[in-house]
Amino acid sequence: MTEQISSYRDAGVDIDQANLAKKKIKLLAKQTFTRGVLTEIGGFGGLFALDPNGKSQSVLVSSVDGVGTKLKVAFATGIHHTVGKDLVAHCVNDILVQGARPLFFMDYIATGKLAPRVVAAVVKGIAAGCKEAGCALLGGETAEMPGFYQEGEYDLAGFIVGVVDRRKIIDGKTIRPGHVILGLPSAGLHTNGYSLARKLLLESGKYGVSSFLGELNATLGEVLLAPHLNYLSVLEPLIAKGLVKGLAHITGGGLTENIPRILPPRCTALVRPGTWPVLPVFHLLQRLGNIPEQEMLRTFNMGIGMVLIISPRDLANIERYFKSRRKPAYRLGEIVAGTNKVVYHS
Repeated sequence: MTEQISSYRDAGVDIDQANLAKKKIKLLAKQTFTRGVLTEIGGFGGLFALDPNGKSQSVLVSSVDGVGTKLKVAFATGIHHTVGKDLVAHCVNDILVQGARPLFFMDYIATGKLAPRVVAAVVKGIAAGCKEAGCALLGGETAEMPGFYQEGEYDLAGFIVGVVDRRKIIDGKTIRPGHVILGLPSAGLHTNGYSLARKLLLESGKYGVSSFLGELNATLGEVLLAPHLNYLSVLEPLIAKGLVKGLAHITGGGLTENIPRILPPRCTALVRPGTWPVLPVFHLLQRLGNIPEQEMLRTFNMGIGMVLIISPRDLANIERYFKSRRKPAYRLGEIVAGTNKVVYHS
């Protein structure tokens, strides 16, 4: 009997349990807070004032992340540099949403038996990502742990620090009903949802990473290794002009879980499916698993990698800006009065 896989939980990832763990962590972390801490646990990045007395307006913004089981695709294809660049892009985006400019990056690579060629390829990708973001690769840790990892496998994590002027932090507090929600396209799964995607494509679908899929016009390996986009260069000019009320990096949890992280208590994001092109890989995944639409929107980015919330009076100028940069930007919906959540309305 074939195992039914139709949710992230069926693939071994339980978002509800993860949220419960985060609540417990939040309580423990709060006991350690010093005067410089400006944010609670749960934001995209952590904020720390260099001078709690306010003489300096510089605030450090930090984030740490990995690329999840996308690494399994790297192992299967033998392509390792792309996940290194993905790692940097993910971390850069997580501090960008609060208006921060990246300063430096550090990496952690752990493996059972050190393979210099593989490690060099991973770090080559990390260095390329850092150069693209204008931040220094300051150092890192390579841990060799015999017996802990399967042969030929490794784990990867990154830590980033950026800076923002305290008066220019983007925290979503000025978001109001009537504001417009824009979405910038993703290139694919980015670095989230791979546990479910691998179950459906490689196990249920019986495809291999070298399988060419006509509906995707690429091999499965190429689609699954599509880069996690870095939105720094395209958003920096808008941030500098103060035109962005809120930003949400669409990672694990999709639009459903990530947009509420920047909403004030009495605001709801009304999102209209069909206002942006869903990438073919998501249609394939939904069909293979017979996955409900709400589960898809809570698991995958569905073709949107970054969300902007802006004032309607700035909409025309911002749309012209994206058009001049030849970058698509889709009107996903608007902010309405309500509670801190996303509501989908076709």
